Amino acid sequence: MSGLSEHPVTEAARLLRQRMEMGAGDVFLEDLTRDEVMALARKARTAATSAGPPVAASPPRGAGSAGAPSPRPDPGPDRVPAAPRPETRSAPARPPLPVDYRALRDEAMGCTRCALAQTRKQVVFSDGVEDARLVVVGEAPGANEDDTGFPFVGAAGQFLDLLLASVDLSRKDSAYICNVLKCRPPGNRNPQPEEIEACSPFLLRQLEIIAPQALLAVGTFSAQLLTGESKTSLGNLRGRVHSYQGIPLVVTYHPAALLRNARWTRSFWDDLQLLRQVMDSA
Repeated sequence: MSGLSEHPVTEAARLLRQRMEMGAGDVFLEDLTRDEVMALARKARTAATSAGPPVAASPPRGAGSAGAPSPRPDPGPDRVPAAPRPETRSAPARPPLPVDYRALRDEAMGCTRCALAQTRKQVVFSDGVEDARLVVVGEAPGANEDDTGFPFVGAAGQFLDLLLASVDLSRKDSAYICNVLKCRPPGNRNPQPEEIEACSPFLLRQLEIIAPQALLAVGTFSAQLLTGESKTSLGNLRGRVHSYQGIPLVVTYHPAALLRNARWTRSFWDDLQLLRQVMDSA
């Protein structure tokens, strides 16, 4: 891959797009090709980091209202199954979350709504721009995210940047990235239902305030939460356009799962094309 110097992620994304449009399936994630492209993504992330840490943008304009579906997700392919949990009593009703972005973020940063507050290093609220055309919703922070305070900064995040660039999107100017949970589950286990119940109101309020043109849910837990179909597998949810509070919603595999399962690359690519169609028609 010679000649990739100024914008390596953009160039690698163009190569990915060309290969997929020519009918390639999982070849992109095999052998040295995958390693070379991931190295380019890491190079671009290092260059971006050297320019200084991300700075929270000014709060976006406007806020709507949204209801919270009640998810009960079953474990997906991306995370370690959760350990058995003791019986817990229902928590008392909490006051509504702020509708001002900065106030919402401040409240999340000091959140103690569930036991993850005792094990996290820091709250992982978001990355990207708050006037985003697209919001990408993942599942929960991992170790790298817990260290840095930003979502999708490990290998899966680098791959996500590459995939978004292949459809001309970037967290620097057009995408906002967050998770269902704002704190890392110990050992990267699956989110537990009570954790999702406690934390998802922050996500839903984020979506209200940002009001994007489209949503992309990556992974089982975010897909089931936003579609409200807690009994449906991710494989049966993907491949069609859903609606969350009137916002078009596309669901697909988590980038971390793609790094382990190359056979899903073509399906993910098809979902990205569906997303691009949705956004082009918005």
